Amino acid sequence: MGLLPEFGNLFFTLGAFIVALSIIVAVHEYGHYIVGRWSGIHAEVFSLGFGPVLFSRVDKRGTRWQFALLPFGGYVKFLGDANAASSAADDAVMAGLDKGEQRHTMHGAPLWARAATIFAGPAFNFIFSIIIFSAFIALKGLPAEEPRVGALLPMPGQVELMSGDLITAIDGEPVEDLRSYYAVADALEPAQNVSYSVERAGQPMEVTGPHPLPARAAGIALQSAARDAGMQTGDVVLSVDEAPVYAFTQLPPMVNAADGETVALRIWRMGEELDVDLTPRRTDLPLPDGGFETRWLIGLQSGTFFEHPMRSVSVVESVPMAVEEIGNIISRSISGLYHMVTGAISTCNLSGPVGIATTSGEMAADGLDSFIWFIAVLSTAVGLLNLFPIPILDGGHLVFHAYEAVVGRPPSEKILGAFMTVGLVLLGMLMLFALGNDLLC
Repeated sequence: MGLLPEFGNLFFTLGAFIVALSIIVAVHEYGHYIVGRWSGIHAEVFSLGFGPVLFSRVDKRGTRWQFALLPFGGYVKFLGDANAASSAADDAVMAGLDKGEQRHTMHGAPLWARAATIFAGPAFNFIFSIIIFSAFIALKGLPAEEPRVGALLPMPGQVELMSGDLITAIDGEPVEDLRSYYAVADALEPAQNVSYSVERAGQPMEVTGPHPLPARAAGIALQSAARDAGMQTGDVVLSVDEAPVYAFTQLPPMVNAADGETVALRIWRMGEELDVDLTPRRTDLPLPDGGFETRWLIGLQSGTFFEHPMRSVSVVESVPMAVEEIGNIISRSISGLYHMVTGAISTCNLSGPVGIATTSGEMAADGLDSFIWFIAVLSTAVGLLNLFPIPILDGGHLVFHAYEAVVGRPPSEKILGAFMTVGLVLLGMLMLFALGNDLLC
């Protein structure tokens, strides 16, 4: 009976991983399928999963849609393919087709149709991510420009500010908008009580409250020391190793000074004070210039002691922001891989299936919105990975198509087979390396 919670967590994590992976694979493979269909290439099988078929049906176009037993991937098999990777033609099938019928195969279609069909998989992953990111931004909105107090969040001590107050100054420093609010807050010395100039119902007044950026956990990072120790969003750090804490800016130097040794936190949680011991983790953080900074972290995310009123966002504004988010994910991923290869940061930053599954479970446990956002992030990563110029991946196929466009003919079957074998070995080694990181790092 004591093992049941562990098994429950395992099944929840595995289930979240399968759901996330199945959605991303379905989007990726549908991109191949639909663009292939638009390009005149007939799909014989669209499969989610591998192995024995659990359910299937054939549509009016002759494509078999099926669910297979092993839900860890999927594929589209086009007419004339010898395998699900479309890496070789089935000579017996191709020989039985006339020239018009061969046009509807992956290997008899014009170069533009084959290249478009291959590229569509990663492209649909990116489009899927853009739709989710832009929908989140449009539905949730963005913080309004003015530094107005929304709903107050639970905090220890007395807070004289009220919902609806417009903050005009903090400790005498003028505040004009939300950006200047954070600029003043970052430069403000830690203090238990801070003076605020506000406008309340049109009347100016002076009130006191906590530091504008208190040591409150606005969020808990995934796979962090704080999450493992059971800390929750909304926890307020009162002290670190008995040294009082009033502002979030005090935490990073205190944690770094411990140099990986355990730190004792006194926290406030909904009126109750608790003691938590955390062991900071060495983490490589991306910098705005593309580099990395290695620091000791416990996994708390900063925020204010009140919610910001939100403004509505149109699709015209949200879509470019979603595209920018995808660009940030891609640039950070490529930068991280480069710095791992050059030895600038630890190779433990590369997660494998176990790490991704664990993250899937944690995000699903945080709520449906967090899980959907994670699926969009993972979809971008899968799209990027598939564009790597490794034979057997979509990027490798596109390299072969580029060669054909320049030379005027595709590589020979012997060369293609050799490259596919090399690509399979490289991909297998990468997966084993990532899996080793999951188990050993």
